[in-house]
Amino acid sequence: MARPAQLVAVMMVYTTGVAIGLAGGATWDARLALTGLAALLPASISIHYANEYADVETDRRTRRTLFSGGSGALPESDLPPVRALQAAWTALAIAGVILLVAVSLGVRLPRSAWGTLGAGVFFGWMYSLPPLKLAWRGWGELTNALLGGMVLPLYGYAVTQGKIDTAVVLVCLPFTALVFVNLLATTWPDRAADASVEKYTLATKWSAPALRRLYALTAGAAFLLLIVIAGSLVPVPVVYASLLALPLALWGWAVYTRGEDPFPTV
Repeated sequence: MARPAQLVAVMMVYTTGVAIGLAGGATWDARLALTGLAALLPASISIHYANEYADVETDRRTRRTLFSGGSGALPESDLPPVRALQAAWTALAIAGVILLVAVSLGVRLPRSAWGTLGAGVFFGWMYSLPPLKLAWRGWGELTNALLGGMVLPLYGYAVTQGKIDTAVVLVCLPFTALVFVNLLATTWPDRAADASVEKYTLATKWSAPALRRLYALTAGAAFLLLIVIAGSLVPVPVVYASLLALPLALWGWAVYTRGEDPFPTV
């Protein structure tokens, strides 16, 4: 249920945010960076557990792929769903203890990092749980894209820089857009199961042609924006390296809604 593969991705995106901060002139502080990561991982696990708890019925009805349908842990085990919610609170408490211990040892995360992490946890829980249940009301894809593509690297940046500025938000926008199309692809295989439990994702509300247009526009905007900010906010070699993802985006769009496996987009 902790979704280890996604935790590796969380670590990679956090590290990217840290790297952006260092490239912007921040001084490397290993204790600070590791504290930020140590608090982030159990906080992320708590979000995964909360999502597993909320999605147990749709996960029970869908056909899982490597990247969709949840972990399948609750439907395949004898654990009552409430155990996942209890584990979520436990993981969140562990994150809090880590931060308090760090403070007692003289390692203080900047206020901007505290705020970013807090916002990420709050909206990560509200993605699945009441009172907002954003994923059930058509806001899940956008929320998750902002959390994974924007808030997460901003957290890493804030840990090192001690602030968040407009420039780094613009730097993260292309990635956020690609995370959004990733969410479009991963919610598509679950559309029938989601609709059956009244979880209204974009895949359950929009037609396949409309979803394909949204995919193309969003992915196209990501690469266009990347080119626009090249040389000013993003080093040109980074842009060239990022363009290596363009064929994959085209492949993902070509098969999106025409199959059930979101692998090309992911």
